[in-house]
Amino acid sequence: MKSRTCRRGARWLHAAALVAGAAALAGCASAPPSRPPAVEVGLASWYGEPYHGRPTASGPRYDMEEMTAAHRTLPFGTLVRVTNQGNGKHADVLINDRGPFVAGRILDLSHAAAVALDAIEPGVVAVTVEVLRAGDGMPGARCWDVQVGAFAEAENVRRARVALGLFNFDVVTPPAGGGLTRVRITGLSSRKQAETLAAQLQEEFPGAMPVPCGGTT
Repeated sequence: MKSRTCRRGARWLHAAALVAGAAALAGCASAPPSRPPAVEVGLASWYGEPYHGRPTASGPRYDMEEMTAAHRTLPFGTLVRVTNQGNGKHADVLINDRGPFVAGRILDLSHAAAVALDAIEPGVVAVTVEVLRAGDGMPGARCWDVQVGAFAEAENVRRARVALGLFNFDVVTPPAGGGLTRVRITGLSSRKQAETLAAQLQEEFPGAMPVPCGGTT
C-alpha cells in the first residue's frame, strides 16, 4: 500500500496551478544536488556561534570544531580539499550542510577548517575546492524530507507553508545558518520517494531537494 505522503505527492501534479504564486520564493531556495564539479573556484566564509549545536541540513548537529563545510549543491558526505589561494594552505573537509546563502560565496567552512586555512581574521577568502571523494547523499538514512527552500523572511516561510498545506503535506520549519528558516515536507520513508516528490515540486520550487530527516526542532 502506498503511504499517505506518496498519495499526496501524486496529487501535486494535478493541481500545481494552485500554488503558482509560490514560484516567487524560488530565488531564496537552495539548489538541488547535482553532479559534483571536479574543481571549483570562489569565495569561502566560515560559521561558528550561534550555529554550533544546531542541526545541519544533513541531520547531525553542527560541531564547529570538526572539519566540515556547507555547500549549496555537493552531495552530503562529499570530501573536498579546500586551498586558500592567498597563502597556499589547504584542508580536507566533509560536506554536511547547505550554504552559504550569500551571493558570490561557494563554501561555508567550520571554525576548525577556517583555522587550518588561516581564514578566521579575514572572514572571507578566495579558495579552490577540489572533490576528493563524491558523497553518496546518505542513501541509508531511514527517514527523508524534501526541503523546498531556506528563507530569510518570515512571510516567505508562511507563504511556502500555505502553498504546501493545500495538499496536506506534513511541513516543518527548522532553523538554518545565517538566520534562515528551512521549509521541509517531512516523514518520507525512502530517498527514492523524496527524490520523486522533489522532482514533482521543481516547477514551483526549483530548489526542492531530498535531505535526510533531522533538524526538526
